[in-house]
Amino acid sequence: MLINCAAYQKGRKIADIPVDKISSYIARGDCFVWVALKDAEPAELDVMRQEFGLHELAVEDAHHGHQSPKVEEYGSSMFIVVKTVELVEGALQVGELDIFIGENYVLSVRSHSHQDFLGVRARAEREPHLLSHGPAFVVYALMDAVVDRYFPVIEALEAELEEIEDRMFEQASERSNIERLYQLKRKVTVLKHVVSPLMESAGKLFGGRVPPLFEHSQNYFRDVYDHLYRINNSIEAIRDTVNTAIQVNLSMVAIDESVVNKRLAAWAAIFAVATAFAGIWGMNFKAMPELDWKYGYPTALVLMTTVCGYLYIRFRKARWL
Repeated sequence: MLINCAAYQKGRKIADIPVDKISSYIARGDCFVWVALKDAEPAELDVMRQEFGLHELAVEDAHHGHQSPKVEEYGSSMFIVVKTVELVEGALQVGELDIFIGENYVLSVRSHSHQDFLGVRARAEREPHLLSHGPAFVVYALMDAVVDRYFPVIEALEAELEEIEDRMFEQASERSNIERLYQLKRKVTVLKHVVSPLMESAGKLFGGRVPPLFEHSQNYFRDVYDHLYRINNSIEAIRDTVNTAIQVNLSMVAIDESVVNKRLAAWAAIFAVATAFAGIWGMNFKAMPELDWKYGYPTALVLMTTVCGYLYIRFRKARWL
């Protein structure tokens, strides 16, 4: 679906143009065209391929989607894949933004994402002195918007982790805590798979061998890289904390089980004493206390009670009961 199609000259918008006029504006050489698509159909991508002269392999990647973040060069044009991330009802939803860039055009194709980039276009149009840098600045603005939207996701994951930590030492919550920690770990892993390749790709756009399209915009992409570096460090910190929290919960479960085992062992020891006395006297039918001695039965009960009481007190002092 076509969202926007506009031509720009010297950093200022000159017209919203129909798709069939794209090639004529590109041919002018003194302006560039910025087109935005959402969930593009194969027929739409094929039209864009013809208008912009896009490489068929890049178009095929955009059509199939589910690409890892990357930066690829195709002669004088480039193909960039950026992953969008958003939290929808507590679940992490990953979308994709494919960007085709040439000397005088930018084509962005958004897929599987509820996020829009109308604000990016409005921001760029408010800064004609920056937009005059051409398509490279548009790519920076799009990547910067995507990366900035990672920060709220990081904050939400950190808040979820803090909530779990607050409940960590509550009784009878170990199982639910472990389940939530594993769910959180999966979210962090997904985010890690989004950020790490993108950070590597952004590193190709400044310093060292930089594609000609980005030679004069390296500082902007260095800023994107710095943001990704901070996000990556936050992800690593959350992962370490989650792993530690899982170990703590498992240790607490083991401690609780140990306490139960101690209690069972203590009660078993107490009743074993009574059982031992009863068993010994039960085998002696000739001189049983309650037969030959009228105080034998009460004495046996007092003796068993005394020994069991003594063991109970000792186990209480040892905190087994």
